Amino acid sequence: MSARQRPNLAIDRDRLWASLMQMAEIGATPKGGVCRIALTDLDRQGRDLFVRWAREAGCSIRVDRVGNIFARREGRDPARAPVMTGSHLDTQPTGGKFDGAYGVMAGLEVVRALNDAQYVTEAPIEVAVWTNEEGCRFAPAMVASGVFGGAFDLDYALSRTDREGVRFGDALAAIGYAGAEPVGGRPVAAFFEAHIEQGPILERRQQTIGVVTAAQGQRWYEIVWTGMESHAGTTPMEGRRDALVGAAELIVAARRIGERPDGRATIGVIESAPQARNTIPGRVFMTLDFRHPDDAELTRMDKEMRAIAADIAARHRLDLAIEQIWYFPPTPFDAACVGAVRRAAGDAGLAHMDIVSGAGHDACYVARVAPTAMVFVPCKDGVSHNEIEDATAEDVAAGCRVLLQAMVDRADA
Repeated sequence: MSARQRPNLAIDRDRLWASLMQMAEIGATPKGGVCRIALTDLDRQGRDLFVRWAREAGCSIRVDRVGNIFARREGRDPARAPVMTGSHLDTQPTGGKFDGAYGVMAGLEVVRALNDAQYVTEAPIEVAVWTNEEGCRFAPAMVASGVFGGAFDLDYALSRTDREGVRFGDALAAIGYAGAEPVGGRPVAAFFEAHIEQGPILERRQQTIGVVTAAQGQRWYEIVWTGMESHAGTTPMEGRRDALVGAAELIVAARRIGERPDGRATIGVIESAPQARNTIPGRVFMTLDFRHPDDAELTRMDKEMRAIAADIAARHRLDLAIEQIWYFPPTPFDAACVGAVRRAAGDAGLAHMDIVSGAGHDACYVARVAPTAMVFVPCKDGVSHNEIEDATAEDVAAGCRVLLQAMVDRADA
């Protein structure tokens, strides 16, 4: 049944927007953004609000052992595998209103719209809230959807620690979301994730919907340079073992490596010790994030970086430790699910284009165990992971319309 044959299915733009704005009040920042870090009390408050809304919409709630929440609207045949959507509610420290939260609120609006129309899908509909997508407190990112998708085991996820040494599992229990359900291991008919693009392409090309065909691969590293602290005034330049110089040279080299076509390179964290203005730094910790849509090219970036880093360490008489803490290859999405998104956008008369995601999403791990696709909408100036992150009510509503029709397409197939 096409969208044109379902004229009674319509999302409520104002209700969707109001839900987004109310969720954004939890962890609101003075600059208009959101700070709702994973497994904090603010994260708990966001989860509690979603659970309350989902129950009011008639959903049953289940929580698994890594804290993933599943709100279920039954279908005509409860034995069928569900069609699932969702995203995350945790944010960056200086995050915005839409990253993650939009995908969860769009899923909730799909349920509400089906209720409004008294429409019963053949397969059940589920809305997921994935835990710790951002990874800014507990690395790596997307670890909970990663357990669901079989990329990580449960003990690995629960044993992650933050910078204060707090374990993921302990923080999860502290906010009351250490569920009893097994993580994954059950069939999912299809998974769709709605998200702001987090980049400028849709806005620049004046397209309302991005039909996401794949997500690029990523490698995350933690790198430690060890030299020797010594006096800034009495140690000659040629005799220094300056760990910060080694890190600085690699930062410049990583930028060069990332400048190849479609490449990305980011140094997100750098910490030097002992942080004294007249002492040469003896130790530097840094992070490095490489991304590319082609796995062979991503591997070449890795090899190039390691060779350059080894040369820097030798020249400056530094000890070097490079640990790749996270890797996932480029992820192609399911052709049938991508087709459902493309048809829904076309049936709605919305300008749309195929696009590859530059960011990682929970959908990338769910794609390992279920047919998956994503729906992108534009964000202002392509800005995300920033308090000024913004999108229009019209665009988020358009994305939700596409999500609704694509999900019903799969649920009634």
